[in-house]
Amino acid sequence: MGDLAKIFKAYDVRGVVPDEFDEEIAEAVGAAFAEVVGGDRIVIAHDMRESSGPLAAAFARGATSRGADVIHAGLGSTDLLYYASGTLNLPGVMFTASHNPAQYNGMKMCRAGAVPIGSETGLTEIRDRALGLLGASAPDPTGDVTHRDLLTGYADHLKSLVDLSAIRPLKVVVDAGNGMGGHTVPEVFAGLPIELVPLYFELDGSFPNHEANPIEPANLVDLQQAVVEHRADLGIAFDGDADRCWVIDEKGASVSPSTITALVAARELAKHPGATIIHNLITSRGVPEIVKEHGGLPVRTRVGHSFIKAEMARTGAVFGGEHSAHYYFRDFWYADSGMLAALHVLAALGEQDRPLSEVLAAYARYTASGEINSTVADQAAATAKVREVFGSREGVTFDELDGLTVTGPTWWFNLRPSNTEPLLRLNAEGDDEVTMAGVRDDVLKEVRGI
Repeated sequence: MGDLAKIFKAYDVRGVVPDEFDEEIAEAVGAAFAEVVGGDRIVIAHDMRESSGPLAAAFARGATSRGADVIHAGLGSTDLLYYASGTLNLPGVMFTASHNPAQYNGMKMCRAGAVPIGSETGLTEIRDRALGLLGASAPDPTGDVTHRDLLTGYADHLKSLVDLSAIRPLKVVVDAGNGMGGHTVPEVFAGLPIELVPLYFELDGSFPNHEANPIEPANLVDLQQAVVEHRADLGIAFDGDADRCWVIDEKGASVSPSTITALVAARELAKHPGATIIHNLITSRGVPEIVKEHGGLPVRTRVGHSFIKAEMARTGAVFGGEHSAHYYFRDFWYADSGMLAALHVLAALGEQDRPLSEVLAAYARYTASGEINSTVADQAAATAKVREVFGSREGVTFDELDGLTVTGPTWWFNLRPSNTEPLLRLNAEGDDEVTMAGVRDDVLKEVRGI
């Protein structure tokens, strides 16, 4: 039997199947979810992992045992589940472990309207109630399970949010990583003037070609090569549950999510003048600069989707972006959708004749290190040492919104601890490569004692 305290995280459920997470647990969570969230209907969907279908079915048994009807959307991406929750105005659960290795699975939960459920907004109560139900005999189901295909509606809805009517023909390589992008991309791209070059579209939760995690450069190599070989206009990589996207330009170069954030922000501000745009504190400082130049109001948040979504709801922001390639849209129930971000890139490229690298040049201003992890015995002591060293430099300011952010005249860096591992995560940025590399190396010298 799994340890529920171990698999219930701050914002979702994740664990190794069947050692930590199995169908008995899923059934108990289904019953607990129905009791805690309430309502008489729940919508669910699942990814392509071998265990996902059985886990979803077990959850449905638990929910129907408490009188809830279940609408089962079957295979889908996480943002398809958000679409279902939003358009049907129902609480929902997605069965996926996103980019985690094949032996994992999990659940992402939301209330009606795709409002996320985290440890402080019901997830802990669901965990505790499920724990009490484990091993108990469940009453006979009084609710029904109805299977409904929502893929076409999802695709049509996304295309209604981005004007693609005037784009020129484009050749696009998509690496689905054997994840859910292989299921959703063909439907979303249908009817568009796009020549699709598919990579790893076969749904396979064992991920035989590479991990479905595009934030790791090694997982982008095949896509980068294919873009160049096919002389494509761009490449797009999705993670396992296809809620994140990563962009490759026509030269095979990886595009920073900060650049995509700035591009989409400018497009949203053209439709909504003066609107608020959310960005987390480790996106490029070019993002708030560009937002201001386009008449918008940039608002900075901590790292993490719960903070982004909460701040978007509080401020009424039209868009939010993270360094991890999560993109959030007010018109998509404040939820994140990698596919919707990809459509914005296609629209921006297809509306004019320049190559993508030239289109994006205006949105990429500085040089970033990417996230660098260091194993440390004492996170607080290492951070304090860095602060002491940089405190002697002229014109330096400090910020402790999320870890330690140190800003100089031509550079900045953020050093923040992992919540689950003995790691410090460094993100640095400078006006140029030499400046960035200098501050990056100075920080790592202190953190790693080298």
